[in-house]
Amino acid sequence: MAARNTARKRAFQILFEADQRDASVPTVLADWIRLSRSDTRQPPVSEYTMELIEGYVQHAARIDELIAQYSVGWTLDRMPAVDRNILRLGAYELVWVDGTPDAVVLDEAVQLAKEFSTDESPSFINGLLGRLKDLKPSLRRDEA
Repeated sequence: MAARNTARKRAFQILFEADQRDASVPTVLADWIRLSRSDTRQPPVSEYTMELIEGYVQHAARIDELIAQYSVGWTLDRMPAVDRNILRLGAYELVWVDGTPDAVVLDEAVQLAKEFSTDESPSFINGLLGRLKDLKPSLRRDEA
């Protein structure tokens, strides 16, 4: 399980970096892969990190729509960037990845918030992802 924890952390870092640089997520992922191949001090980008990033990219518009819809009192642009990207990753894995138990997704997102964000962020993230978990059956609609 530690490998998946690390993969999630890297996926979050890639999403956060893309957000901060105003760069495309695939571009930042490619940068990380290229750097890990050319610099032995850089950790490799795991297969699961790539799966998380590619899955997020595929559903990004719907994920942002869900976060905006269910984050009471917060718009995406007003939300702290760390929280926004933890929520993006968590929402993707919660709604579209069947192999990970919901409780694990919520716990991992809360742990990321404890490590990288404010004291209020873990409860905010847990609450919003908990709401998405409750609504999960109705959220998986086609994005055609």
